[in-house]
Amino acid sequence: WDETHFGKMGSYYINRTFFFDVHPPLGKMLIGLAGYLSGYDGTFPFQKPGDRYEQHNYIGMRGVRFCRLVFCAFLGSCLVPFAYLTVLELSKSLPAALLTAFILTFDTGCITLSQYILLDPILMFFLMGAVLSMVKCNSCADRPFSASWWFWMSLTGVNLAGAMGVKFVGLFVVLLVGLNTIYDLWDLLGNLSLSLVMFGKHLLARVLCLIVLPLALYMAMFAVHFAVLNRSGPGDGFFSSAFQSQLIGNNLHNVSVPE
Repeated sequence: WDETHFGKMGSYYINRTFFFDVHPPLGKMLIGLAGYLSGYDGTFPFQKPGDRYEQHNYIGMRGVRFCRLVFCAFLGSCLVPFAYLTVLELSKSLPAALLTAFILTFDTGCITLSQYILLDPILMFFLMGAVLSMVKCNSCADRPFSASWWFWMSLTGVNLAGAMGVKFVGLFVVLLVGLNTIYDLWDLLGNLSLSLVMFGKHLLARVLCLIVLPLALYMAMFAVHFAVLNRSGPGDGFFSSAFQSQLIGNNLHNVSVPE
């Protein structure tokens, strides 16, 4: 069912047809991009679940065929090394990390979600990427403002933006990283050997990487979304007449609409 839903939205991006959806745009944009790069032309109607794709080149959006590495299956497969590295960093135990990776490798739900055109593998990729980046950044706490410290903190912000940009449920990982950051700053504030100036630098670095950067990327996703979808479609009626006048093919296109 959901593959019919999100596959159709991938086609909308390829055809540049405006639509409205309750989820933020990143996941559907990436599905559309994967389809476009793999040769899908956006013509399959996605009318009901179970329809055969026939000659339509849908593989790029879904799974692996003829050794061609493609989108949802690739992101789903990344969850295994992400889990391995996260547990290894937290526990410093190779057996624990290997057991985690083994369990996730043979998890039926993860395998199923990763072989269809869905938002779930994209969302899980960014969720687990954010947790891994956070854990790696914590491990660099003894080397603040080093290149690796900046890299992992910035990557955490990028993954937070990705998680929020796919589904709003990504806000839960934002909460997790936020609580971790508050704990970290509280610990630094109680360190009497740390000057207030240095504490201010720590605070500013976290504001830039974990608040400003994710918000900027999140807004950029919508900028791309509205720039790409410039043709009239099923989502026109959700927006104002002034907005509809900018859509090619709309009855109000290029009509002067008072503010």
